[in-house]
Amino acid sequence: MRRGGSFERFWIALTRKKRNDDDGSDSQLARVLTLLDLTGLGVGSTLGLGVYVLAGSVAYEQAGPAVVISFLVAAIASAIAALCYAEFAARVPKAGSAYIYSYVSIGEFAAFTIGWNLILEYVIGTSSVARGMSGYIDALTGNKMSGALKDAMGMNVDFLADYPDFFSFVVVLILAALLAYGVKESTLLNNIFTGVNLCVIALVLVAGGMNSDPANWQIKPEDIPEGIEAGVGGFAPYGFAGIMAGAAKCFYGFVGFDCIATTGEEAINPSRNIPLAIVISLIVIFLAYFGISTVLTMALPYYLQNPEAPFPHLFEQLGWHEIKWIVSIGAIFALCTSLLGAMFPLPRVLYAMSTDGIIYKKLRTVHPKTQTPVLATILAGLLAATMAMLFNLQQLIDMMSIGTLLAYTIVAVSVLVLRYEDKELLQNKTITIPNVFRQLFNTDKLSSPSLLSSSIVKFGICLFAVLVCAVCSILVIVSDQLSSDYPGTIAALSVLSAFMVLLIVITALQPTENTKLTFKVPLVPLLPMLSVLFNLYLMFQLDAGTWIRFAVWIVIGYLIYFTYGIRHSVEGALSKQEATLVNGNGTATTKNGFDNNAFDGSNDKVVTRILAEHPRRSSKNSYTLNNE
Repeated sequence: MRRGGSFERFWIALTRKKRNDDDGSDSQLARVLTLLDLTGLGVGSTLGLGVYVLAGSVAYEQAGPAVVISFLVAAIASAIAALCYAEFAARVPKAGSAYIYSYVSIGEFAAFTIGWNLILEYVIGTSSVARGMSGYIDALTGNKMSGALKDAMGMNVDFLADYPDFFSFVVVLILAALLAYGVKESTLLNNIFTGVNLCVIALVLVAGGMNSDPANWQIKPEDIPEGIEAGVGGFAPYGFAGIMAGAAKCFYGFVGFDCIATTGEEAINPSRNIPLAIVISLIVIFLAYFGISTVLTMALPYYLQNPEAPFPHLFEQLGWHEIKWIVSIGAIFALCTSLLGAMFPLPRVLYAMSTDGIIYKKLRTVHPKTQTPVLATILAGLLAATMAMLFNLQQLIDMMSIGTLLAYTIVAVSVLVLRYEDKELLQNKTITIPNVFRQLFNTDKLSSPSLLSSSIVKFGICLFAVLVCAVCSILVIVSDQLSSDYPGTIAALSVLSAFMVLLIVITALQPTENTKLTFKVPLVPLLPMLSVLFNLYLMFQLDAGTWIRFAVWIVIGYLIYFTYGIRHSVEGALSKQEATLVNGNGTATTKNGFDNNAFDGSNDKVVTRILAEHPRRSSKNSYTLNNE
């Protein structure tokens, strides 16, 4: 007999959560990464070509010398997201990053959505860095490589590149082979390249600092040469709007630290080292960006910057040709570390999702000698290499950003859900309207989460996200009406903001769980909710074409999930077996409304297969069958 309707069973399947009772000690992956390795991975993956290009580009186009403030704003937004990642790394020391975090706290469908977005982010990230490295080397050789390939194999297709970039293709395949060979060897190379990169940055800071002139931060409008569009001069020539536009662009210069969170099964002492590595790497990255942008804008007026290659241009203007070539070589090393950091998490996300059965299980294959997910690494390398060779990725970079921002948002929400939901929720005797109103402000001084308090937090988070979307729509779509001439718009924005503050206060008054962790996000719920606000606002900055391409990618992923993943989910099979009630004649029904017909074969075969694939389950959970 089945209990519950089809929709109820479908909803249960979408919201089933992964058990968080595995500390990762039985992982097949090699646990070899130290705190230094993890920090080097985070710094190397983030502090790539951006440090050589982004500062000059934002100073020239958006913020002027106030680019330092833009980096500070972007660093604060990234740091809040990083703190949320750090708490989850302490809670869930497993491979998979935001995917595994959302699986534990929200449910399977949300986890698949995030995992699918992470795959997109890392594939495009790898391809774009490889393409950038090829273009940088090509520029140093006088564009001879691109010219020869255009003449010999030009591609006149709108959505493809001008020519097939075989250099990028080969570079990505070599990197994939290195990652498949061994994680320790690949991170050793990453540490070396990151060290070289930091030395070059230090050289730039010293050389540029010797030529710095604070007067370049105080340029008067009349001192700007005629014919040059440079705003109103001074420290912030393009005003507050320019600083925030620059911050939106600078934010993507911090994308990449989350690759540290994918190493939960390969890090030594992950509960301690992963949060530390995230925090340390972000501090190093911010100091590098802040120092570089300060030196750059003081050594050369912002309106004379070269937005594509600012430092070679700077030292060319100064006549320091030797330093120019050292910086150029440093940029190549930086690209190598960015390439490694962009690709490193991809096979681990595939490995985590395939281990859970929601994408094809062959991808979880781990080589017994190298202890790396070989098949997932090779597949990821081929996909990224092909895209780097064939596609012009300028439009796809925005897709990488939207996937990253969505992942950051889900992690922030997950932190709130877990912080206000204990494993053993107190059951409210009766839920009435007066009880709900009392619990909104916790007048009963409840110290442990209850079913009602947890539900209030979840509903409040959903409502907060809706209000944030409404506020962002006003700020982005009708920003020209934010003046006294449009009192209705100002009033609407004020009311929405007041409700958002009220929701933060109500959430803060609810009782929290008291699990002891090596790291917890401070100022909860303020910081996670601010992270949701920042991330959604930046997502609203993206154009309609990006959202359309993103929707197409999501549709492809959902086809895979609903035709394969929802039926082959290991967690789903375990939940069904755990809920099975066997009567005397061997007929089984389930608490969740599922019956035995949902399984392939008998119960004995299903449980035997699952426990053989996941031996740790047998020690953490008891599965007994009585088919007498």
